Amino acid sequence: MPKKTVDHVVKRPGRRHGDPDVAIQVAEDLTTVPGVPIREEDVQFYSRAYPIESQNIDKSADRQWVWTVYSDEMVEYRKKHDEHVKPLVDAALESGELEPTEIPIPGNDLTEQIRLKARELGFHEVGFTKFDHRYAYSSKKHWSKYEHAICLALEQDYLWTQTIPSMEAEWAHFGTYEIEGALALDLGDYIRSLGYHAQIHSPNDNSGAYIPMFVEAGLGQLGANGQLLSPHFGSRSRIMLITTDAPVTYDEPVDYGINKFCEVCQVCVNRCPGRALIRDKVWWRGVEKFKVIYERCRPVMARYEGCAICIKVCPIQRYGMHAVMEHYVETGEVLGKGTENLEGYEFKEKGYFPPGKLPRFNREFFDIPHGRTEDWLFEQFMTKLEEKGSAGTEELVSFASQVKTVLDKGRTTRGDE
Repeated sequence: MPKKTVDHVVKRPGRRHGDPDVAIQVAEDLTTVPGVPIREEDVQFYSRAYPIESQNIDKSADRQWVWTVYSDEMVEYRKKHDEHVKPLVDAALESGELEPTEIPIPGNDLTEQIRLKARELGFHEVGFTKFDHRYAYSSKKHWSKYEHAICLALEQDYLWTQTIPSMEAEWAHFGTYEIEGALALDLGDYIRSLGYHAQIHSPNDNSGAYIPMFVEAGLGQLGANGQLLSPHFGSRSRIMLITTDAPVTYDEPVDYGINKFCEVCQVCVNRCPGRALIRDKVWWRGVEKFKVIYERCRPVMARYEGCAICIKVCPIQRYGMHAVMEHYVETGEVLGKGTENLEGYEFKEKGYFPPGKLPRFNREFFDIPHGRTEDWLFEQFMTKLEEKGSAGTEELVSFASQVKTVLDKGRTTRGDE
């Protein structure tokens, strides 16, 4: 006899193109609202008064710092990755200016045609919604040209992901971006062949916060790890957008039960090495969510091959939403919780950590540069003045030279977030 009553069943296309549909049972006690609880007036206010910006700009100081703590192997790999994706990012940047290659057929709704093509190309999740400028980065608000957003997710390698944290997992992470960027250019060409524009929002040069639009398109819900949990692979995917003026019909948000499930589960919260995840939801910029403490997360990510323990130990990632929700209905328990199969992990030079045990780091470990590079340079300069009382000519010249280097480089949204 099942321990839980099923409130509703969500049907989704199979994991890969051609796979049978899956049915996800959502227990009555996990049922909340489709998508995410939201206060529209607050979202409007914050987007207007305090618009968001890319971490590659607002947190550029630590974006440079990470290169000083990467392993030699990671440095070499990242350099090759950045070289590999540069032409893809360049092409995406100009894609919105490209004209259609054919004359459109009036009156055709192209939703399912584009969805099918995207799935045939290899994308595992495809959804349609309005491009929400409230979540666009300040530096990209005027770059985004078209109204409709095609939300695209590409799954990364399952086996390599289970080795987190490792270089193999980082190959899966960054390698998926490389594949995804190329596939998106192909899909853009296809949309232009139907007579419409397509602007590629590169996964290596994000135009905004994409997860809210994925949730609105019914492709998942926001997890306790701050990431999109989608039906087949949880947060084991890389996401991106294409915007278009092609006539499409929007999908609708779905209640997969994740809003409540993450409150019950808490595995990622309990297993986070940096203690960067919080147990209780907060209202943040008009959205009810679990808030990640960036300053506790970033130092671990940088030094331990991207960390991503919160991905590794998520049961939705490990077993899939269908199996996890079915197990919850039958037993009232979270599949894998408390087991070494789900929760155990190794950290280099620190050993193995079974359920209930976490690595320890000293206070200095979390002392990283904050904010924009120019602000961090000025903060360091002020600290020297406070310590010494004055600055010599050599120090002034050095400070001015560092600031000029930052200004000459300019601000860019490029980079993996």
